[in-house]
Amino acid sequence: MPDKTLTCKDCGKEFVFTEGEQDFYREKGLQNEPQRCLDCRKAKKAAYRNRAPKNEQ
Repeated sequence: MPDKTLTCKDCGKEFVFTEGEQDFYREKGLQNEPQRCLDCRKAKKAAYRNRAPKNEQ
């Protein structure tokens, strides 16, 4: 499969979903393409890691 250009649902920037990434997704059984660019994925993961535990809110 050739590289695909996708649009990030958070920031609206276009990013490339490479052939290698597509192979990885297929091998892992992932059926959905990524919806966020790498920067937004990293930001989302960081925000999730830094959130307060539910019992401390």
